[in-house]
Amino acid sequence: MAADTSVEILQKVLENEILQTTKVVEEHLDAEMQKLDQMDEDELERLKQRRLEALKKAQQQKQEWLSKGHGEYREIPSERDFFQEVKESKNVVCHFYRDTTFRCQIMDKHLTVLAKKHVETKFLKLNAEKSPFLCERLRIKVIPTLALVKDGKTQDYVVGFTDLGNTDDFTTETLEWRLGCANVINYSGNLMDPPFQSQKKFGTSFTKLDKKTIRGKKYDSDSDDD
Repeated sequence: MAADTSVEILQKVLENEILQTTKVVEEHLDAEMQKLDQMDEDELERLKQRRLEALKKAQQQKQEWLSKGHGEYREIPSERDFFQEVKESKNVVCHFYRDTTFRCQIMDKHLTVLAKKHVETKFLKLNAEKSPFLCERLRIKVIPTLALVKDGKTQDYVVGFTDLGNTDDFTTETLEWRLGCANVINYSGNLMDPPFQSQKKFGTSFTKLDKKTIRGKKYDSDSDDD
């Protein structure tokens, strides 16, 4: 009997919250409609023009990004190409990989998806064994590593899968969240709420990595099978 009463109380609370939320939304819509009703034809035309100009500007920006190689995940052949690529774009994600490391293939799969979704960012991959000078300069010792570059400077790293739930089965959304934490993509989600639900299980939490924390004398693999 007490349980039934508790359920009824909970239902009433939920119904009240839904009603309050609906009321707020309706009031907001009413206010917007009232604004439109009060606008004369000239004001409506100016509003329309501003929106058209914003759309046109956004389309021009997208075309500029595409002309610089954004919108696809691609491999660059050399260290020299890396410097040219990061000079051209404000936001760059570069995957330092090795052919024999299985986890690099997992990273490839997710980056291919994100490159198409986040046209504002350039997504590249570079063979670590063919770029020893760059790896030494950036102190890249663990494979895979993502170098996150803003305005021509490497600001952050994703080293292995530690920040991605520490599992090979992390989702594309998890990697997207991690890149959002570094502000290298336009992330629309909540950075305080990581998308992987099993965070407690793995006992991991996101901490920004510093170049000085990357250690090792050779390219250490983050794959167990390598």
